[in-house]
Amino acid sequence: MAHRHSGLTPFLAGTYIEAASVCLDIHHTPPETFTLENDNSQSLATVDWQQPDNRCKAAWANIDDAARDGAYACALAATELIMGFYAIKRAEKLTGADYYIGPSHCTADDLEDCYRLEVSGTNMDSNEVYKRLRNKVTQAQKGQSSLPAIAAVVGFKVKLITMQTVGSSP
Repeated sequence: MAHRHSGLTPFLAGTYIEAASVCLDIHHTPPETFTLENDNSQSLATVDWQQPDNRCKAAWANIDDAARDGAYACALAATELIMGFYAIKRAEKLTGADYYIGPSHCTADDLEDCYRLEVSGTNMDSNEVYKRLRNKVTQAQKGQSSLPAIAAVVGFKVKLITMQTVGSSP
């Protein structure tokens, strides 16, 4: 993941992937088919992962932290798959987002063609996924940035990644 996403180091990407594997392993065995919702379109994607060993599970025993960090891996993979966008840079505080994402030509010094990405993850039902999406849309709208945003929520249990665009494209 890090070799395609300039805004991730190999260690950080590995951390996110580890966290996602723990959350996925709680509910499923690999591979699984996830539904990807992007505004008004829907598609399916096969999600495959290496099942975590006991040491990895112990390291990620705080399932809330695992869902948060694992959602970064899944949301970034979904935006890459659906939109051809990559993590360019971690977003600053008060921007209403976690990452800046954009086409591969974007750099951390030139965010003109980028979007902000606000992410959440949950191990609960689809009602919680959509509730979090509404909250993330509101957070992105209130962010101190002129860039448009994408709110994304990963539902590990319900095999759903839902995304909604906030604002107009750059």
